Amino acid sequence: MLEQFHALNEEEFVKLKDAIPLITVLIAGADGHYEKDQLVWADKVTKIRGYKMKDAMKSFYQEVGKTFSIKLNLYMDTFPQDVHERNNLIGGRLAQLNPILAKLESHLAAEVYKSFVSFAKHVAKASGGLFGFFAINKEEAKLIGLPMITPIHVSTEEEE
Repeated sequence: MLEQFHALNEEEFVKLKDAIPLITVLIAGADGHYEKDQLVWADKVTKIRGYKMKDAMKSFYQEVGKTFSIKLNLYMDTFPQDVHERNNLIGGRLAQLNPILAKLESHLAAEVYKSFVSFAKHVAKASGGLFGFFAINKEEAKLIGLPMITPIHVSTEEEE
């Protein structure tokens, strides 16, 4: 496990890593079918973040990238085909991250949360739309803010 995530046990760290393929399935399948462009882009974003982000998040995404495709395919193959059932299942799993994120140092928890929401937006924007406009459909728009995860923000006093 990564040093920055020392407050977590292995199971909690795995749940945190699994959030990325879960978010991909949630957003890419929001309208009832998986968009290939979104799945491909999610994989690319995971890889890009594994070498382009700052320290802790760079290492985190490198770890995510090791199992991303396997987990993504597993979830797509085994989760319910019904969108509402699938979204409820994923929403429940993502909600389990709230107490896990609370264990992390506040600035790291805020970075992780922000990266999850940003990741969801990247996946949503990867397909559809006209010249980049209207790329996020109504179903995706309801989910990209990840309402099942409590927002984490760090005040400027905490950063100093």
